[in-house]
Amino acid sequence: MTLRINSTAPDFKADTTQGPIEFHKWIGDGWVILFSHPKDFTPVCTTELGYMAGLKPEFDKRNTKILGLSVDPVGNHEKWSKDIEETQGHKVTYPMIGDPELKVATAYDMLPEGAGTTSEGRTAADNATVRSVFIIGPDKKIKAMLTYPMSSGRNFDEVLRLLDSCQLTAKHQVATPVNWKKGDDVIIVPAVSDEQAKQKFPGGWKAPKPYLRIVPQPKD
Repeated sequence: MTLRINSTAPDFKADTTQGPIEFHKWIGDGWVILFSHPKDFTPVCTTELGYMAGLKPEFDKRNTKILGLSVDPVGNHEKWSKDIEETQGHKVTYPMIGDPELKVATAYDMLPEGAGTTSEGRTAADNATVRSVFIIGPDKKIKAMLTYPMSSGRNFDEVLRLLDSCQLTAKHQVATPVNWKKGDDVIIVPAVSDEQAKQKFPGGWKAPKPYLRIVPQPKD
């Protein structure tokens, strides 16, 4: 299955380090960051999981759950979590999916259908594409996707920035410009006519070009 922006996130049942979940029910009416790893006890992912653990309060403020995925069994995750806390200084308090039959990894197009049905004997190189981030909204639709090579640590500050943009633009008819950060000016989307914009943005806007209408970020 090929996933795109606005595809419905595949639902699944899985064991995690915090017990079994049914994904769509677990999401509830909030947002979720699903981020995946090719194998437990890998160096780059150790740093990433630790950093995400430190960022968790920021995601909590945004009504966003964090869910990790590795194709190894849950028992391995629990052992790995101790290493992560020891080396990175943050305890992993979000759940991590065990995916030893590769069901979630293949459902999310992280591994080809021909990858088999077991994590046993597979190396991180075999699972190289299981290195993705999905931002999923309360409507269970995929809002953003990022995939990195194994050798490059992911920038989870950028994931947080992207989440802010996705949440803002889901609520207001605006788009965020290059390098936007929370609180910066935004752009009125082309689908909003000037007449409609006058109603929505009574304070007016700057327009260096007719199609480029810049306004302060709307308040929540």
